[in-house]
Amino acid sequence: MKPKKAQRYFVDEEKQPGSEEVKSAQDSDKRTESHKPGPSQEKSENDTRTSGRKEHTKRRTDKHKQDGHKHKRGQQSKDGKAEPHWKQEEEIELYDDDEFRSIENRSDPFEGDAPVPVETVERYERGKKNKLNIRNKKLKEHLQKKEEKFGVAAKQAARAELLLPEDSGFLEADEGDETHQILQTDLVDAVDITSATKSFELNLPQFGPYHMDFTRNGRFLLLGGKMGHLAGMDWITKNLMFEINVMETIRDVQWLHQETMLAVSQKKWVYMYDNQGTELHCIKKMNDVLKMEFLPYHFLLATCNANGFLQYLDTSVGKMVAQHVTKCGRLDVMTQNPYNAIIHLGHPNGTVTLWSPNVKEPLVKMLCHKMGIRAVAVDKSGLYMATSGMDRQLKIFDVRTFKPLQAYRVPYGAGNLCFSQRGLLAAACGNVVEVYKDCCKTTQEKPYMRHRMNTTITNIGFSPYEDVLGVAHAKGYASLLIPGAGEANFDALEANPYQNKTQRREFEVKALLEKIQPEMITLDPNKISEIDEGTMKQRKDERMQIFGIVPKKVSFEPTYKMRGKSKGLKNEQRKQGKKEAYRREQIREEMNEKQKEKRFQKQEEGRHEELDGQPRHALDRFRKK
Repeated sequence: MKPKKAQRYFVDEEKQPGSEEVKSAQDSDKRTESHKPGPSQEKSENDTRTSGRKEHTKRRTDKHKQDGHKHKRGQQSKDGKAEPHWKQEEEIELYDDDEFRSIENRSDPFEGDAPVPVETVERYERGKKNKLNIRNKKLKEHLQKKEEKFGVAAKQAARAELLLPEDSGFLEADEGDETHQILQTDLVDAVDITSATKSFELNLPQFGPYHMDFTRNGRFLLLGGKMGHLAGMDWITKNLMFEINVMETIRDVQWLHQETMLAVSQKKWVYMYDNQGTELHCIKKMNDVLKMEFLPYHFLLATCNANGFLQYLDTSVGKMVAQHVTKCGRLDVMTQNPYNAIIHLGHPNGTVTLWSPNVKEPLVKMLCHKMGIRAVAVDKSGLYMATSGMDRQLKIFDVRTFKPLQAYRVPYGAGNLCFSQRGLLAAACGNVVEVYKDCCKTTQEKPYMRHRMNTTITNIGFSPYEDVLGVAHAKGYASLLIPGAGEANFDALEANPYQNKTQRREFEVKALLEKIQPEMITLDPNKISEIDEGTMKQRKDERMQIFGIVPKKVSFEPTYKMRGKSKGLKNEQRKQGKKEAYRREQIREEMNEKQKEKRFQKQEEGRHEELDGQPRHALDRFRKK
């Protein structure tokens, strides 16, 4: 059986079902079903409908053009009621062909790329442009293209700052208040939940005092207690990686190139562990070590011990690169310059020495304080060095000129110093931590922030890419919020806090391939790309002593020969043969001239002796002088 066709009923609100109008509608539907048109009739009706629609739209467009070239929908109906929202449409503008042409021919009011500030471009430049005084045209063009690429890259990096997700800022106080009066509890209540979780404290009173260190990406924290407690953790998620007791005194801890390896200075020797707490190496050549620093781009572990030795160990191959005797007594103050990888050592006589693994003597020796040095720190740019001494003074030095810029009087003397990524200086004075802002360029009368601990502070350090200051003290560890301390945005190719396992492996391989040799560590890293004119002159003088003369350059172009005798190889052989023959002749002539000069000088000397009344004889050489 065929299914019955659905019938449509048009019912008004006032009409009820079953009325006479509903029945008449049903009868009309039945009549239309009985009288259906054929296919030819349907086609003719469709053609008439389409032609009627075209004429209707044409009339409407002509009418709207006359009214002002605008077509509006969604206006009020004749009854005064607004049309429903599904009938309303946006305003549509209709243009003629002439108007479209005029739009296409309009000039752009903002031609070219968007302007970039010069200051932001200078931050991304790789240095000054080279002066290309080169005769070789191909090499000159190649170097010019490279310089242009460097300029375009700097502009693109400066323009891309608009896309950075985070902004940096500092703490600002209300009128009449100071920023150093704001407590950590007030900060935690004011910031968001994610920032509030970064402020915490670990109470570990049994195995202190503690030393701490952050990884380069700022994600992992390493703690080492004097009584042998060693622990590594992801301090953001609070996940513990490992926790062991080495059953020996721990003097210092240091992360290596990644969070998978770490070095611990114990009672006798230096030990290396992995991120599970398993012992990997015991380096017995490094004994009684007090301080350690790791150079990430050179894979060098620098250590200083109680006997006055400075040692460099290549962690990639396990080879001892250098071992220097400082002759300055006990070494317990050390830091590195992140700009040029130079090690700064503080000594009890008030001097600071700068060391490189290539030279056995100090590169620079500075008298910074009248009494012993307690702490040294160098900022990220490598321009400023902060020192604190037993005379309770905190001094800022310009590393380029080695002259003091600022001097501050600290109440109890700073036992630890540390620079943040954005130039904030933290100083630990007994059980008080003070943070100074812009203290290198201008004199500051008050600290930026201040926090008081319950016990003595033993070590401090800023977490990279976070506004957090880590404080290790006698009874554990504390994490303090310091607004504006870290860089707001990170470079994932340099240090990625969110890297996974495969990214970590790729980064390790790439770092090993790009490892810088220790021979390239100098005070000025830009001198590596310069030409040493002194050595060039020395080589010329050595050639003069060996060969007697330096032959001139010869320009010779061979003539063209038939029957395959003017091939490239034969032309070069002919050129070299002619040049060698010309040089030989030139050398013979010059040698003959020199011999003639010597003979003439000897004759002149003999004549002078005869004139003095002392004739020369063949046996005169046997006479006593």
